[in-house]
Amino acid sequence: MTTATLFLSDAWTMTRRELAHWARMPWKVVIAIAFPVMMLLMFGYLLGGGRGIEGDYLSYLMPGMLALTMAFGLESTMTAVTRDLNKGVIDRFRSLPMADSAVLVGRSAADMLESAAALLVMTGVGFALGWRWDGGAAGFAAAFGLLLLLRFSMLWIGIHLAMVAGRTELVQAVQILIWPVAFLSTAFAIPAEMPGWLGAAVEWNPLSATATAARDLAGLDTGGSWAADHAALLAVGWPLALLAVFFPLAVKRFRGLGG
Repeated sequence: MTTATLFLSDAWTMTRRELAHWARMPWKVVIAIAFPVMMLLMFGYLLGGGRGIEGDYLSYLMPGMLALTMAFGLESTMTAVTRDLNKGVIDRFRSLPMADSAVLVGRSAADMLESAAALLVMTGVGFALGWRWDGGAAGFAAAFGLLLLLRFSMLWIGIHLAMVAGRTELVQAVQILIWPVAFLSTAFAIPAEMPGWLGAAVEWNPLSATATAARDLAGLDTGGSWAADHAALLAVGWPLALLAVFFPLAVKRFRGLGG
C-alpha cells in the first residue's frame, strides 16, 4: 500500500472512532443540531425583525443563521481534543503504527459530517418556516460549500487552541471568545444601522463575508460597500487565510506533544 493509502486508512479509522461516540452519546449530536434551530426561531419570531432590513426578514436571516451555525459546536471538538490529551489517548495512538496526523484528520472529518448535517436540518427548518431559495441549485451548492469552508477553517482554529489550552477548564474560557466573534456579524442586522466603528468591524468579520455571499447567491441585494460587493472573494479568502495560519500551527503543536 502507498503512503497516501495508509494515511487515508488511518484517518478513516479515527473518523469511525469519532462517529462511534455519536452512537454512544446521540444526545450530544441532537443538542448540537437543535441549538441553531432554537436560535433561528428565537431571533426570527421572538425578538422581531432586524433594524434597517426591508422586505422579508426571514430571507435575510436564514443565510446569516446558516453562517452562524458554522461557529456553533466548536466547544465540543475542543473539549474532545483536550479530553484525549488528558486521558493519555493521544500517547497510546502515538505508540501504534499509524500516521500521527490521522488523529486530527479523523476528528475534523467527524466534525465536518456533523456540520453538514446541521446545515441540512437548518435548511429544512427554514423551508418549513416559509423560506425559499431563489438562487438555483448551483447557487445553493456554492453557498453550501462556502459555509463548510468557513467551518473547516474555524475547526482548525479550535483544534489549535484546544491543544494550547491543554485542559478542559481553560477550553471553557476560550469558548467565551467565540460568542463575540459570532454575534458581531451581519447574521441579524445590517452594518449601516450600527455605529461607524462597530459597523466596520462587523462588515469585515469572516462570518459576515460568508453570510453576505450566501445572500448574494440566494438572489438578495446586499451591496453598498467594498466588503459587501466582494463578499464571495472574502468568503473564500478569509477561510483560506485562517487555514494557512492555524492548520500548520495545529500540526506543529500536535507533533510537539510527543517531545
